[in-house]
Amino acid sequence: MRPTIHSLYSYPVKSCAGIPHTRLRISEAGPAYDRHWVVVDDQGIFITQRQYPRMVLIQPEPQADGLSLRAPGQADCLVPASAADAPAVPVVIWGAATWGVDQGEDAARWLGGFLGVPCRLLHLHPQARRPASPPHVAHWIQSHQDWPQRFSPAGGHQFAFADGFPFLVANRHSLDELNGQLAAQGASPVDMIRFRPNIVLQGLEPYDEDHLAGFQVGDIGFAFVKACARCPIPNVDPRTGQTAPEPGRTLARHREFEQGVLFGMNAIAALPDGEACLQVGDAVEPMFDF
Repeated sequence: MRPTIHSLYSYPVKSCAGIPHTRLRISEAGPAYDRHWVVVDDQGIFITQRQYPRMVLIQPEPQADGLSLRAPGQADCLVPASAADAPAVPVVIWGAATWGVDQGEDAARWLGGFLGVPCRLLHLHPQARRPASPPHVAHWIQSHQDWPQRFSPAGGHQFAFADGFPFLVANRHSLDELNGQLAAQGASPVDMIRFRPNIVLQGLEPYDEDHLAGFQVGDIGFAFVKACARCPIPNVDPRTGQTAPEPGRTLARHREFEQGVLFGMNAIAALPDGEACLQVGDAVEPMFDF
């Protein structure tokens, strides 16, 4: 079977529920609206499902006039779009400093009431500048000078509040292998959404991504600049917000390396026209790194 795009996702609010797409607009900064909002605690430090697994039950939906939020037992919350001249609020994501815009008291009360902790919602500030890891980008570019597309140099690939890179790519058949390992010990299978990818590929062998420099979709190039070391978030059931030992325990048994427990690839993109749309079913040309 020729490799294709199996599924597409975006996550408007960092660590809240994801949105599946059949067609997804992208730029060098990642999917449209992906992690353009972040929840911070009363110290201004970002929070995620690692500390508050109930975040996965919050369903965000970007709208022309702002953002809507839904959650079990809560009235819907409409967060108006930020004013163009709104003041910038500093926020640090894994050691990287950037800027957000506070989304007001209504959103803060709504989120705090659901999560049971004082917190605030920030939106990406128009002047925020946060590049994908310059050392990883520079190393990949230096190692792949024959690549058909030209990627921005280190300091480019600006993105929002994702952990470290604009895109996360996963392989459907790697998940199939993991689910087979879970089934062999009597555990239930898990859905790909637990791993929070943006792009899911199919038609590859399990863990072929370990051996790819990246892939192409038409004239769009994606570079695999860093394997994704997993935290405990895949152990959160997105249907209930409850945590369990699996699939993390089994994944660690089979996929622990010097860099961590690996599943998926962090990626950057080169788009000749600046923006493009991906669709489920698009043909993929994998670029093996042998």
